[in-house]
Amino acid sequence: MGLLLNEDEVMIRDMAEGFFADKAPVSELRRLRDTKDETGFDRALWTEMAQMGFAGVLIDDDHGGNGMGYMAAGLIAEQIGKNLSATPFLSTAVLAATALSKGGSEAQKSEWLPKIADGSTIMALALDEGGKHNPKKTATTAEKSGNGFKLNGSKAMVADGHVADKLIVVARTSGDVGDPDGLSLFLVDPKADGVSVERTIMADSRNSARVELDNVEVDGDAVLGDIESGDATLDAVLKAGRAALSAELLGAGQEAFDQTLGYLKERKQFGKIIGEFQALQHRAAHMYGEIEVARSAVLAALTALDSGDENADLYVSMTKAKLGKTAKHISVEGIQLHGGVGMTDEYDIGLFSKRIRVAQEMFGDANFQLDKIASAKKF
Repeated sequence: MGLLLNEDEVMIRDMAEGFFADKAPVSELRRLRDTKDETGFDRALWTEMAQMGFAGVLIDDDHGGNGMGYMAAGLIAEQIGKNLSATPFLSTAVLAATALSKGGSEAQKSEWLPKIADGSTIMALALDEGGKHNPKKTATTAEKSGNGFKLNGSKAMVADGHVADKLIVVARTSGDVGDPDGLSLFLVDPKADGVSVERTIMADSRNSARVELDNVEVDGDAVLGDIESGDATLDAVLKAGRAALSAELLGAGQEAFDQTLGYLKERKQFGKIIGEFQALQHRAAHMYGEIEVARSAVLAALTALDSGDENADLYVSMTKAKLGKTAKHISVEGIQLHGGVGMTDEYDIGLFSKRIRVAQEMFGDANFQLDKIASAKKF
């Protein structure tokens, strides 16, 4: 498996690096947080991202995108993580674009994919319902009603759900709670009768939403793909989301390490630069080694998705588990090595720690992913 970037991937990495450092640095997240911005991101920035081709990175040319693939999406996500940039990239350009591309009808693709690519539409995946990620425990139901369905249930931690133009709701069309099969995806208008959306501010200063569905009626055209293929579509969406989150965690972990290393080189204690103390050098060396291993894992997962590797699901789960643990370890070490100031809002290291804590939980933490790998029995 090749772990080197090609010419086009190097180009998009460099474009993303300059764009987010200039347009959406950590200071922009602070501004959004301190002004209690209701949207939670800059819509003008999202439009610029679309113009740069970032919004259409997983959308084919026929539907207005550039189809550069998962590696390119991961390179963009890494820079988003490095700068803590608040954008609807994950919810819309990754999750929604994958759901429509993999499971949508031609009519659905033609209607929605160009709008995602040009930045005019924001979508959100309404999946999780409890305190922990577990799609099998989906209790939201979709019962046949005339020519359509009637949806009932509640969703939590719906990223960008408070501003979404369309919700992709995961509901159970067959089976009991706990069954791995029987889930279907529906396109739902958040302004439809019976839909209630409540904005929630997360620990990382991002905006999410709680969604309540009370006898929400949708017609047959709202089904994303075929009822019988909902599980396969959701699996593709989650693989894409976990891979993108892993890449974002890589960027956040790398930046947390870089900031910590910079602090070790300038902070003096007992008349010496603290980076001269061997015990701290050992801790820094360990972090460096872990982040390099994690980088290889991310590249492997993204390559597996682009190549259609039959074990891509395992690569992605392994990577999400590794990045969740590694980024969390680095952020905790970073705060400790900063000392007391690491706990203050003056330094950015605390902001990275908060984002990492949220991202490593999304779509399954390390324990969830490791259990998934063990259950696959492909070893």
